[in-house]
Parts: sequence; structure tokens; C-alpha cells
Amino acid sequence: MKKRIAAVLCALVLAVNLIPAAAALTGEQTLAADKLNTLGLVNGSGSGYDLNRSATRAEAVSLIVRLAGGEQSAASGSYHAPFTDVPAWAQANVSYAYACGWVAGTSETTFSPNRAVSADEFFTFLLRILGYQDSNGDFVPGDAALFARHIGLSTVTSYSTFTRGDLFEAMLSALTFPKKGGTETLLDGLIVNGLVSQAAANALGLTSESLTARQISDRCSAAVFFMECYATDYYRDTNKVSSTSSGFFITADGIAVTNYHSIDGMAYANITLITGEKYPVEKVLYYDAGEDIAVLRISTLSAAGERTSAFSFLPMVSSDTVRNGDITYAIGSPLGLQNSVTSGVVSSSSRTIEGFSIPVIQNTASISTGSSGGALFNEYGQVIGITSAYLIYGNNMYLAVPMDPVLKADLSVPGKTLEQVKNIEKTKSDAA
Repeated sequence: MKKRIAAVLCALVLAVNLIPAAAALTGEQTLAADKLNTLGLVNGSGSGYDLNRSATRAEAVSLIVRLAGGEQSAASGSYHAPFTDVPAWAQANVSYAYACGWVAGTSETTFSPNRAVSADEFFTFLLRILGYQDSNGDFVPGDAALFARHIGLSTVTSYSTFTRGDLFEAMLSALTFPKKGGTETLLDGLIVNGLVSQAAANALGLTSESLTARQISDRCSAAVFFMECYATDYYRDTNKVSSTSSGFFITADGIAVTNYHSIDGMAYANITLITGEKYPVEKVLYYDAGEDIAVLRISTLSAAGERTSAFSFLPMVSSDTVRNGDITYAIGSPLGLQNSVTSGVVSSSSRTIEGFSIPVIQNTASISTGSSGGALFNEYGQVIGITSAYLIYGNNMYLAVPMDPVLKADLSVPGKTLEQVKNIEKTKSDAA
């Protein structure tokens, strides 16, 4: 039995799966507004930022145009829209945004500029300037806020109301969020075009490569999931969970990583995102019991029958980037408590432990039963390991498998189902 002397396997039978809706804090909204103001993207008024009132559609579009760096182009007056109800102060921005395909009217001739902008409307605007197109099926405008949380653009799962404070937080997040299919950000474009000061962005910490624990949580949690496994058809059909663990996406199209022992002996599995959306595991693309690694393909069709165009995913780095003393952060689902975050340091970047066929990363970022398959990060938000086990008789002695085998694996293969892997390994065991 693997890891039978020192390490405790983290797969569990307890499923708690708590996904509370996040709530914005006024202090955070003020901080977001202050940062945007420093960058010249938001203007205050005699009454402050009016955080608690709703923004109008005209206000929202003007901010979107500024965020996308299009204000000067809009002011040229070269763009026209068919709307007859837009006030003079907003006509240039609305016309420009309409011509770019970022906004639409409420009818062929009306824009309803004074109507409060909803969360779904504003995130639709944001997603479009980031390169996501609802016309191509990237997202559904009526669920734009949920999709933003799904891909990690937002930290809020749902809004009871959508205020200017919420809008400013969303804008600040969008500034450093990669555009679809690349690494360029809106902030990069604003700096290159001289619309935002590099010095100001640096001073605000928006260009720092090193992240805080909070930034790691905000930016990476959407890519880490909770996984429920079923050993047989009966367990699946009666919804009796055999074990739960963690995992994380490494590509936008659904390739994910977990521990091998998380799926060992299992025939079916479902994963749950931080949004509460559930997706089935389709195939195992790579696995190795000695390394304790399994690479999965997750279906893009949810249990509710909704197709997603993209998952939030994490960058990986090899073990040769890891040094003793490096800061680490772990995100997983200990005891089924989804997306728990802990921090620590690397105790040993290459520790030989019985039960593992490769050296593992020993560190002090706490994990517990159910953390198996979770992500271990460096301070730059890059995954350096897969949280796997802990030493029973030691304090703060947690083990993670390095990402090297995943980085080298051929993940273009058709793969096998969990049940096929189960039967293959059972045959090997019986033969031995």
C-alpha cells in the first residue's frame, strides 16, 4: 500500500462543500476607487465616489471606454450610433463603444442611458473589451457575472444589487486580467499608449510579480476545484460519495491535475467550481501511482447541461525554480471546505520520501484530509506542486509532488475513463 509508513493520504469520505456568496466591503470599494482615481480612470465628486448608488448605463459605458483606452478615439466624433436618447456628454463614448461591438441598445433607437446598469450588463461590457464574445458562444450575457467569477475575473458569485462600488472593484480586477487567449492586459495597453503612468501603476502594486496571499486567493481560487468520486455504478446512481479531494485546471479547455490516490479505485467523478457549477470527469490523460499524479480531462458540459467556453487555469513551473525558504501558498478543500488558503515556506525543495518514486517538495503550508490534488503556489501565483500528503509524526511537514512529470507528459492522447484505469490497475494488482 503506497505511502504506508510516513505519509497520510489526503483523500476523504467527508463531503461538506460550502460555497457562500461573497460580499463586497465598503473599505475595499473605496480602495479600488482610489487606485483607479490615481491612475486617472475614475473621477470623484464633491460627495466622494457615491459607492452605494447604482451607476447608469451611460456612466458605465464611459468608464468602459476609458478602461479600454478608447477615450481619445471616441472624442474624434468619427463614430455614430442609432440611439436618439443619449445625452450630449455621453454620445461620443456610447457611439464608439457601439461601433466596437461592446454595447447594444435597449431597442433599435434607444439606449436607456439613465437606467441603472446591472451586474450582468457591466460584466458583459468588461468581457467584450477583454476579447470574450457572446456572439461566438463564449458566454451568455444574462449570466455574465457568473461567467466572470467562473474564469476568475470577479471574486463575487452573485449580486443582490450592483453599485458603483461593485463596478469599481470589477474595473480594478479587469485592469490586470489577461485578455482572452493571451497574457496582455488592459493595463499594459494603457501604459504603452501613455494613458496611465508606469510609475503610478508600480506604486500601486499593479505591476508587481510577487503576490500577497490575498492576491493569490483572488486570482487563483477559480481554477481550483472540489472533487467527488464514486467507486461503483451503485454509488454514483445513489449519490453515495466514496471519497472527496481537490484538483486544479492547467488549460482553459478543461485539462486538470490531481493526485493519483484521489482517483485510485474510482469509476466516476464530478468536480465543483467555486461558483457551484458541477462538471463530470471525462478521461484520464496521464497517471502514475509512484509519482501520485493524475491528469484529467474535465467535460465542458456541466451537470446542468450548460456548455462553458473556458475554465480558469493556472501556470506551472518546474522544480528547478524552487528553493528552500521560498514562500508557498496552498489552495484546496480540506475536510471538504472548498478553496481554503494556507501559507508557508519550502522546507526542502527535493525530499526523498518512501512511497514516492520522485523527490517531493516539503513545505509548511498546512493541508489536511481532502487537500489531496490541490495546488501549491510560489509567491508569483505559479503552481510548483500538487499537495499530496503530510508526515504523521512531524509538525508542519507537508508534501507536494512537483509539476515536472505533468510538464513533460503528452496530454494530446485520447485518454481512458476512470473505470478503465480502475480495471487496468486491478488487473495489475491481481497479477502481482
